[in-house]
Amino acid sequence: MAKNIFISNALPQEAVGLIPKDFTLDYNDTDSPLSKTELVSRLKGKDGLVCHIISTIDDEVLAAVPTLRVVANVAVGYNNIDVAAAKRRGVTVTNTPDVLTETTADFAWTLLMATARRIVEADHYARSGRWTAWKWDLLWGADIHGKTLGIVGFGRIGRAVARRALGFRMRVLYHDAVKADAAVERELSATATDLETLLREADFVTLHTNLTPETRHLIGKRTLRLMRPSAVLVNAARGPIVDEAALAQALGEGWIAGAGLDVFEEEPKIHPDLLPLQNVVLAPHIASASRDTRIAMATLAVRNCVAVLEGKPPITPVA
Repeated sequence: MAKNIFISNALPQEAVGLIPKDFTLDYNDTDSPLSKTELVSRLKGKDGLVCHIISTIDDEVLAAVPTLRVVANVAVGYNNIDVAAAKRRGVTVTNTPDVLTETTADFAWTLLMATARRIVEADHYARSGRWTAWKWDLLWGADIHGKTLGIVGFGRIGRAVARRALGFRMRVLYHDAVKADAAVERELSATATDLETLLREADFVTLHTNLTPETRHLIGKRTLRLMRPSAVLVNAARGPIVDEAALAQALGEGWIAGAGLDVFEEEPKIHPDLLPLQNVVLAPHIASASRDTRIAMATLAVRNCVAVLEGKPPITPVA
């Protein structure tokens, strides 16, 4: 009996081409998210789904498609999927860890450095025609080397960020629900601490924790007030970890010096109070957006989906 897969949004041909010829494929080859009604309609009778984080797979969707056996998310995060509901219904959920770790860590550092050294402001200034002479006090930023880096969430990506900090001779603090092994701490010169201490002592705070009910708005008015006036916040994890309204107030009133954001609470919307601020660098959720990494993510998701439908263990299961 033929297996039926639905791919809910555009993927590179390198990934789509991995689907066996005896499978039936339905493919939405656009970047536009489907409404819930459209998603359910396209999923009717399907065995497998390969989706991006823009697709919400909740219990209502799962209930409407009882034939579904696997949801393969093209992301390391999976807060768009009701994993508990999937498990109750016998649906396997997979994600794409590891393949995007280094690229995302690179981009977190890109945001950190661009914010600290005011690169976006400098670019706009250089293009504007206002640069007519060298100036002693033009666009002073903050040094990175030798400073304190605070990492919230010390999984794969958080550790990759810490590894890069070694080259800057930084003091590294981390906060995570699970303490790293002593060998990992020694390798990365990282010290575990509580969140409040990390926020008070870090010159740069970078977020790499999962989005859960406990981490939603983890960074809000109270926690932003703990940070140094010279501190920079970076978020390349999930948008709702940060209360955007509180962050805009903190940046506007000088509670902290700057922020670099790749993710937002209601993507693609950005809180309007952030948009006019010069001390925030904004990116449209592109931390994993290198050609090699995005292809690797897509191919892993397709391989997960195919494996489950062929009766094999998933490669990177969530549930």
